[in-house]
Amino acid sequence: MATPHEILKQYWGFDQFRPLQEDIIRSVLEGNDALALLPTGGGKSICFQVPALCMEGICLVVSPLIALMKDQVANLKKREINAEAIFSGMSYREIDRILDNAAYGGIKFLYLSPERLTTELVRERIKRMNISLLAVDEAHCISQWGYDFRPPYLQIAEIRDLIPKTPVLALTATATPEVVIDIQEKLLFKQKNVFQKSFSRTNLSYVVLPEENKYAKLLDILRKVKGSGVVYARNRKLTKDIARYLIENKVSADFYHAGLSPDERSSKQEAWIVGRIPIMVCTNAFGMGIDKPDVRTVVHVDLPENLEAYFQEAGRAGRDGKKSYAVLLYSDEDKRTLERNLLLSFPPVQDIRQVYRALGSYFQLAVGAGEFQTFDFDIADFCKNFQLDVVKTYSCIKILEQEGWISLTESVWMPSSFMVLVGREQLYDFQLKNPSLDPIIKSLLRLSEGAFQHFVPINESAVARLLKTTNDKVLPAIQHLHNQGIIEYRPLKDKPQLTFTKERVDANNFTIDVASYNLRKERQQKRMEKAIAYATTARCRSQMLLEYFGENSPTCGTCDVCLGRTQAALSTDDFERYKLKIKQLIVAEKITERQLMEAFAANRQPNVVKALAFLMDEGIVALENERLTWKEKP
Repeated sequence: MATPHEILKQYWGFDQFRPLQEDIIRSVLEGNDALALLPTGGGKSICFQVPALCMEGICLVVSPLIALMKDQVANLKKREINAEAIFSGMSYREIDRILDNAAYGGIKFLYLSPERLTTELVRERIKRMNISLLAVDEAHCISQWGYDFRPPYLQIAEIRDLIPKTPVLALTATATPEVVIDIQEKLLFKQKNVFQKSFSRTNLSYVVLPEENKYAKLLDILRKVKGSGVVYARNRKLTKDIARYLIENKVSADFYHAGLSPDERSSKQEAWIVGRIPIMVCTNAFGMGIDKPDVRTVVHVDLPENLEAYFQEAGRAGRDGKKSYAVLLYSDEDKRTLERNLLLSFPPVQDIRQVYRALGSYFQLAVGAGEFQTFDFDIADFCKNFQLDVVKTYSCIKILEQEGWISLTESVWMPSSFMVLVGREQLYDFQLKNPSLDPIIKSLLRLSEGAFQHFVPINESAVARLLKTTNDKVLPAIQHLHNQGIIEYRPLKDKPQLTFTKERVDANNFTIDVASYNLRKERQQKRMEKAIAYATTARCRSQMLLEYFGENSPTCGTCDVCLGRTQAALSTDDFERYKLKIKQLIVAEKITERQLMEAFAANRQPNVVKALAFLMDEGIVALENERLTWKEKP
């Protein structure tokens, strides 16, 4: 059996592991369950890929993100490692083929969505597989205490009965202490075993700038900090508007969001990675799985709804260890926007029921049918058909997903593909009897290898060029071959995929877990309040973030709060005035930092931060149970 270092060198070309990777791998090889908490860019995939290659058998990888599954499978195949992924939108025939190959040892890594793992088809095949490791990516999704709870994750532990001797490796980049405990309990760890790399990023300076004119401030930041950068904005329109503003002001930038075509997304991403376009303005659809170490600046022009999302996105800066900046441009409107969004995110039950009924009608599903059927889903067209509000409808769909009724993937590009369903002799006989189709069959086989064994991608335009004809003539011919049962043809997809994870029920019998629904609302509100507190705190930014994830640390000395932590930043008279007003507010009633900030005008809040920071450093003010307390004796 090859050693982990030999595997690392052979397939990845590295001589050494990153911190904690080797410890995690050793634990897995010893047969232990483990939870790996590694920050963004910490090399989580190596932690299950290397030990799996050291062992006999197959590694089962559970992940909710199709784009990441596809990227990892493609990267493994480039290294000549057999890997496959099963996700929504695939035909039964292809799923069956992949599961067969896995059962007979033809695959080393099998990636599955958590929804697929719950199906009887998959579970029956798992019984026949020699599974050496069960890897659960984005493991925070298993916890209702977390920020991205997904009910199918709760059923992963049921698989352990089928593979009782197989260790589980859970991986995540962000988890609070209570989520860390919950992950291990929900996955039925035989004993607690957590590997946690410090989330501290000493090279990353966290900065929050109270700012009403965000465009001008953004321009100023990007002119001062040279190099590659990412600017996160809340919606697609903003990405385009901000990129245009930067370009007009001589900053080379582009925009990116999930609504672009696959070719556009690919070319923009490539231009940014190689440095042709230094600044990418994007939604949170950008950055997943991208390992670009030299990002000097990440700027958020809107406050994310929770610190998990902010920490993960900000953490894309400075992975090479060099000085970098994570900047949040904050205004009071951000707070109001998050509060409005919270209300919109939890619509009344009758609205959720209405959307569920409309989905059944839209896809023409009969009651009792539809379990694990997948459809292309255009939410704009759906809302137009049923005269529904898009924002409220999207919230209803997310609730339906959290309740386990449906699954909605991100927009994923799946190229056209086909597989020959008949033997070579039968195909030859068909060609003799259908001479008009003979050229296209020969062209398909000439441009695609392996079509008798599995699905292979095809480019219809290339087929048309080879035959010196047009797509309009090629596509009907391919479809005819499909209808005749000669091939199975899957056209290109580039839309989100909606899967009914349960059979459709009559809307009158539709229910949701109200207690769970209310719990998620309460937890989301608390996460929102923590995000707002981060933006308005007078404490060290890094210290506050690390505390949120259960890590104690000294002040960083590099965030905007630490750099302003001197009384000299204010004149003596100004400091005394602020001190008096702060004392009056705190002594009158124990208040939070946010409530204190709100008692001052927006233009005075930066000075309040400086004064409060000094008072806390000197022990005059303390934070107890998230409330400010005046400690100075009269």
